[in-house]
Parts: sequence; C-alpha cells; structure tokens
Amino acid sequence: MRKHRGDRIILFTTFILLIAGLIIIYAIGPMRANFLNAAYGGDISENHFFIRQLVNVILSIAAFVVAVKLPYETTKKLGKWILLAGIVLSVALLVLAKTGSSLAKCELGACRWINIGSFGSLQPAEFLKLGLLLYLSQLAASRKADGTLNKSDFWLPAGVASVISLALVVVVQKDLGTGVVIIAIILATIFASGVEMKKFALVMGAILVAAVGVIVTSPHRVERVRTFINGDGADTYHIENAMIAIGTGGLTGVGVGNSVQATGYLPESINDSVFAVMGETFGFLGLTAVVVIFVVMLTRIMRVAELAATEEQRLVAVGVFAWVAVQMAVNIMAMTGLIPLTGITLPLLSYGGTSMMFVAVALGVSYQLSCYTKREKELAQKKFSSGHLKKRRLNENSSSRRR
Repeated sequence: MRKHRGDRIILFTTFILLIAGLIIIYAIGPMRANFLNAAYGGDISENHFFIRQLVNVILSIAAFVVAVKLPYETTKKLGKWILLAGIVLSVALLVLAKTGSSLAKCELGACRWINIGSFGSLQPAEFLKLGLLLYLSQLAASRKADGTLNKSDFWLPAGVASVISLALVVVVQKDLGTGVVIIAIILATIFASGVEMKKFALVMGAILVAAVGVIVTSPHRVERVRTFINGDGADTYHIENAMIAIGTGGLTGVGVGNSVQATGYLPESINDSVFAVMGETFGFLGLTAVVVIFVVMLTRIMRVAELAATEEQRLVAVGVFAWVAVQMAVNIMAMTGLIPLTGITLPLLSYGGTSMMFVAVALGVSYQLSCYTKREKELAQKKFSSGHLKKRRLNENSSSRRR
C-alpha cells in the first residue's frame, strides 16, 4: 500500500507528554535531590534528575524516530529477537542478583534492573513487553491466514513465550505491575485475533488462578490487598499522601516548585507517584488535561487498528493500545486508591529511561503503521458496498418468499 501522511495526533500527543514529564521533573527534581542528600548523606546536584530526564527524553525521541523510519518488515523480524533478548537479560539479572554482583540493581527486595555504569540502568521487562507484542501479533496473523489459529500450532509457541515472560517478570523480578501490562498485551492480541471464545475463556481462567496464586504466596502482596480492603496497613501512608497531594492541588494547583509532598513525604515522587505530584502542582485541571491527552492518543491508535492494511498490523496496534492504556490506568488508579498499590510508571511522564524509550518505540511503530492505513474513503466505500449487497440479498430473499 502506498505511503501517505501519518496520524499527526499520535505524534503531537507523544511529544506533549514527553515535554510535560520533563517540566514536572524540573519542578520536583531539586526537592528529590535535597531529600536524598539529607536522608543518606549524598551530594546529588539539584539539577541531577532534570539533566538525566532530559537525556531520557532525547533518547526516547530518537527511539521514536528510529521506530518510524525503520521499515515495518524489519521491525517485525526483530520481534522474536527482542523477546529473546528480554529473556536472556532477565536470566542474566537473576544470576547477577544471586551472585551479589553490583551490576544487579535491587530495591525493596526486588531486582529489576541491570546497572550499565554512567548510562544508568536497563530494565529487561521492557524488552519482554515489546518483543512479546511483535511476536504474538506475527504468530497470530500467520496462523489465522493458514487456518491453524485455534490449534496447537498457535497455542503452544504463544503459551510458552507468554508463560516464560510472565514467570520472569512476576515471580523472579517480583514486578506484578509490569506483569499486569504484559497480561493485557497478551489478552488483547489473542482476543483481537479472533480465537474461539471457549479457548480464550480458558486462558482468562488460567491467568486468574495464577494471579491469585502469586498474590497469596507473597506476604507483601497480601498486605497490599488487605490495606486496600481495610484501609489500614503498611501502604496506607503512601496512599494517604498521594491523596493529600491531589487534594492540596485543588482546581489549578499550587504551581511549579511549590510541591510539599515532593520534599520527601510522598514515596517515589518522581517515579510511580508522579501523577499525584502533578495533581498537587497543576491541580484538577492539569490532571484532566493529562488524561484527555492520553485518551486522544489511545483513540487514534485504535483508529490505526481499524484502518490497518494487514491483520498483523492491526494486532500490533491493538497491542500498543492495551500496553499504554493499561499502564496508564493502573498507575492512576493505584495513586487514587481505586486498586491496591502497585509499582508502575506513568507512560512518558515518570522519571526513568528504559520504560520511556520502549513506550516511545511502541508509539513510533503505531505512527509508522498510520502511514499505511486504508483510506477512509476506501473503507466507507467497502462498508457501503457490503451494506448495499446485503440489502439486495434481503430483497431477493423476500421476493422469493412472496412467490
């Protein structure tokens, strides 16, 4: 299909969110640095987090551009290799952690990052997200084309890849938040491919049983659920301060640089809790604007899926939609007390490199696919022709019955 102009709204919303995230880190970075210096006797510059985030944004923009420019045929071939890289890096992280290597970055009992010196750290789970998305989309599309979508030719490789990825992230790295996003990618891709509902229901049931299992066998996850249900427990402090931050912001916020919660009261103020700090800084109107931007972006990604040139590209767009939508929703709902607290970044807005860059790559792929979508006129003509043919057949059947 001939290339045409891509969906500029996906482009604009991506860059708006990147700049908004940079602004909020500029506002609260000095407070975070001062808190860490006071708490741990460090000597972190007030501009440390802003400079690092600026680098992250530049790298993410570069990743977005590469994803747009790289031919999709090349991108899809890289899918299984990205997935394999995620598995290898996750296993390497486990080995490094077990041997006590300084290359394994561990926080609060969980090892999720590989230190790469002055460049920061690398999160293997992000490779698994993108790799699994591309691999499952290609596998489902090819099996659907040859009529084996509901057979072991699809379910066996898809199941093995999914189980290994989830085991490494949820069990080994103890990252249930990222696991939820991976589950969303898996379920969205499988459902959109058109598998038999009976088999899809079995997958849903298996995931539900596994989810209950990993929760009840983990004391800190049980505590989080108990805190959510009873309103008291170890995570109450975090939730209460997040709600205080949002409530303090009121309608228009306290303004850039005036956040109190970012001075050390709210845990993970520049990462998982950035939504609450944005509420304090920019108020209800600011948070509403952020949500609206996400909704507009997601709406356009689903439009790419609707007008996709091929089945595989449609599944990729659906997977990207699920990735961004669920990661955004889980972060916001956790910060507003609507679900049990879980650690996950707000796409493009939270401080961090690997997560931001891989979301940018996924959005870059979506933008590239929007350059090859079916023309709306062609789609409208197809719908009209289909409706006209259906109407004519109904009239013919009605005439036959009257005879």
